[in-house]
Amino acid sequence: MTKRHTKERLTVTVDPALVQAGNRAVRAGLADSLSAWVNAALVQQVERDAQRRAAHEAIAAYEAEFGAITDADVRAVDEADRREARARRAKRRSA
Repeated sequence: MTKRHTKERLTVTVDPALVQAGNRAVRAGLADSLSAWVNAALVQQVERDAQRRAAHEAIAAYEAEFGAITDADVRAVDEADRREARARRAKRRSA
């Protein structure tokens, strides 16, 4: 019985600085191999793409139900976030 490969060999062109960064990560013990380091980066990209798709779908669903999110809506949320952050910092300082 032959062992089945769980990975696929791939030839790609990569910026030299990225190869050097990957090799440094391997030497530092942050990855088992350059291939493992690249694989981990690809996994992260797949996850980011999925998160981005989910966010776009959530926004589309919200807008379909409640109408378009306006620039004024975004500014209002930004300002509310800033007020909340200031309040939290003030609370930490007084504690």
